[in-house]
Amino acid sequence: MGRYSRLREVRRMDPTRDYAEILRLITQYEFPWDYRQGVSIAFLRDFGVPRISVLLDRTQEFERAGQKRYDDTVLIGYEMARDGFDSARGRAAARHLNRIHGRYRIPNEDFLYVLATTVVGPKRWIDRFGWRPLCAQEIEALTQVGRKTAAVMGIEGAPVTYEGFERLLDSYEERMFAYDPANRRVANATFRTMASRYPRPVRPLAARFSLALLDEPLLRALGFRVQPRPVRAAASGALRARSRLVRLLPARPGWLPSRPQPRSYPFGWRLDDLGPHWARSRPLEPLPDEVRAAAAAPTARKPS
Repeated sequence: MGRYSRLREVRRMDPTRDYAEILRLITQYEFPWDYRQGVSIAFLRDFGVPRISVLLDRTQEFERAGQKRYDDTVLIGYEMARDGFDSARGRAAARHLNRIHGRYRIPNEDFLYVLATTVVGPKRWIDRFGWRPLCAQEIEALTQVGRKTAAVMGIEGAPVTYEGFERLLDSYEERMFAYDPANRRVANATFRTMASRYPRPVRPLAARFSLALLDEPLLRALGFRVQPRPVRAAASGALRARSRLVRLLPARPGWLPSRPQPRSYPFGWRLDDLGPHWARSRPLEPLPDEVRAAAAAPTARKPS
């Protein structure tokens, strides 16, 4: 398979209908590593908002099981999108996620912001450091996934375009980013989880490398200093060199696993494994009819 064969395939697809398949190609074949990095940055952006980080700090999920918390979030999204949001599998994952969040009083605008980070974060990372930028169909597929997620979770006011998600994210951060000690505690726990993927001697360097890639408003909100210009230049340069190398490599073979390979579940997972232990204690409740109808409805593309 040629390096651009899947790109040509994606360009022939209808992202309104084929969003789940396009997402699979992005996350498992075209940009598996880059997509994960974009999602990781999305997690960190959530911690720049005290109202979010204080809640996360209180649950202690990141302190006790940071890797599992990260893996669970990725896997629930995978379960919702894999067969389509209105499939039995997608509905079960949505019920599970709604039950987890239902324990807390979370404002709708916070749900919208977190959702926007998962749409905008991967796109911005891939455009900056991927071996090629996302095409229009891939961007629209990410937007569709964001809107379908909002529908099944009952989140109101989701943008209808990628640009709308981007404006929502930027305006929310301008209003809500502020330093709080909880921000730094949750961020530190996350950096420890990220660094644990590397041999112990290089973990401090890995953490500093990660800090060098974050923008100044986020760093201020998390309570970290901006890294020196040479460190930031070296980090960006290393990732751009990687992208040039990846561009020269053959396409990822189709026989490789097309499912996520989470560190927390080396032998596979069931939906009931995902989330806090208390989330398994009650039977799943059906989604309301209006939520199911919204998830199943085609999403028209119109100005946000």
